[in-house]
Amino acid sequence: MLPFAPDCVIGTFVQRQKRFSVELRLDGASVWVHSNNSGSMLGLTRPGAPVLASPAANPARKLKYTQECVWLAESAVPGPPLSSSNPPGPVPGGPGFWVGVNTSVPNRMLEAAFLAGRLAFAEGYAGLTREAKRGQSRLDGLFSGPVLPPLWVECKNVTMVEDDAACFPDAASERGRKHLRELMDIVAHGERAAMFYLVQRPDGHCFAPADFIDPAYAELFYEAVARGVEIYPYRAVVSPRGVDLGGLLPVRLY
Repeated sequence: MLPFAPDCVIGTFVQRQKRFSVELRLDGASVWVHSNNSGSMLGLTRPGAPVLASPAANPARKLKYTQECVWLAESAVPGPPLSSSNPPGPVPGGPGFWVGVNTSVPNRMLEAAFLAGRLAFAEGYAGLTREAKRGQSRLDGLFSGPVLPPLWVECKNVTMVEDDAACFPDAASERGRKHLRELMDIVAHGERAAMFYLVQRPDGHCFAPADFIDPAYAELFYEAVARGVEIYPYRAVVSPRGVDLGGLLPVRLY
């Protein structure tokens, strides 16, 4: 659904610097690539791990590649071996899976899945406005239609799994808490509001807020659910070919 460019490269992780720069070893040389992930990427910054990076659309950009996904060896993941639902592609080092870390993917997936008719919660809506403004805020998507109430959606990328649950956030997130408050206000004004979590790894069996990292976010999450904010955690299927939309995960409400 969201294919990667054919000229992506696979290097190995060396270090992360200032959150938005990652050093890779590529063909024996040190190469710095851009990362748009402002989270901690907890458990994914392992020296020597394969990293897939896509070429920058602007050839004049200082960092010529963008980090797309990280290979996580099964030896680093507790529990039984996974199925082959996440094809490894041409990666050495034994069994494992790709984890998508590009935080622009959920927004693009929301649009692509809607246009493909693969979002059941958005059935009946005629259009999607991205980066829709509401008051002094912007939300990632606004679905509209002639007879349905407006549906506001905020997208988040999920890369962490703990106790079989895909969890968000992986670092304390005031911005994430602000979005939950905004969505609750939307519901209070009679419109629909939803969180679209894209889980870019295959080993989570449900979704839950990361109360062990950001308890305030978890508290607001449960309050938002109680107030009618809709929660849609979708699994992504990540491979060196690109990212596709998988199934909907159950939400753990405790």
